[in-house]
Amino acid sequence: MTASVVTIVYVNDAPAAARFYGDLLGMSPSFETPGYITFDLGPGADLALWSGQFENLAPDVPRTSEVCLAIDGGSDQLDVIFGQWQSKGVTILKEPHDAGFGRTFLAADPDGNRIRVAPQD
Repeated sequence: MTASVVTIVYVNDAPAAARFYGDLLGMSPSFETPGYITFDLGPGADLALWSGQFENLAPDVPRTSEVCLAIDGGSDQLDVIFGQWQSKGVTILKEPHDAGFGRTFLAADPDGNRIRVAPQD
């Protein structure tokens, strides 16, 4: 059986969200419709942006999940990414700090969805 994991992020405007995530990830979508856009993150993993499922998503509504970008390169690479995201004006929810699994920081997309950057296991 072949399986893949698709992480779905609900957004107000899928094309706008795709531009935001495409810029952060340095990639183009692998599939696009007006309200559903995906990014192929590698074998068995996709990120999907889906609009129209909820009306007027607001950034101030608490979120209980995160998209986690697990990176290679350790703390130095994490700090480089943090600096790049700050210079792009990405909303930072929690600056780089040490957690039980390593150095990490937390950001948000324009719809308030949480994005964690952390070291790859």
